[in-house]
Amino acid sequence: MGYIMELRKVLGSRPLIMAGTGVIIVNEKNQVLLGRRTDNGFWDYPGGSMELGESFEECARREVLEETGLTCGKLEFLMDVSGEDSFYQYPNGDKVYIAGIVYLCRDFSGELKVQEEEVAEQRFFPIEQLPENTAPGLLKEKAFRLARERLSGESE
Repeated sequence: MGYIMELRKVLGSRPLIMAGTGVIIVNEKNQVLLGRRTDNGFWDYPGGSMELGESFEECARREVLEETGLTCGKLEFLMDVSGEDSFYQYPNGDKVYIAGIVYLCRDFSGELKVQEEEVAEQRFFPIEQLPENTAPGLLKEKAFRLARERLSGESE
């Protein structure tokens, strides 16, 4: 059981500050990997909360491996996440304010697999044609916009 789940045993659903990471994985066709979450049905990039003693990069690599079966090579800083816009309430009522980093990863290896506890399916989407039920929120919109800008700037 992870650190956040241990805290939840004591604090219940009260808001927590949760350190974590997200990773926008991009293939050679500039498509992004999204997984459809089992808890809310939204398509989202891999990510999750940090465990005690982990760095942001270690957290990102572990979450990607757990959720997708892929191993990240170079991680590129995309944006930091914090503040009022980082609030999220899980379907079970748990509340968090996320303090974290979103990375871009174009250097990965391994065979794609689904972590069925958290992800129902996953696939690559063109960054300009993300599914309608992509995870909502200003921070998610900003992350995808920054990724689009970075990728389009390099193709010119």
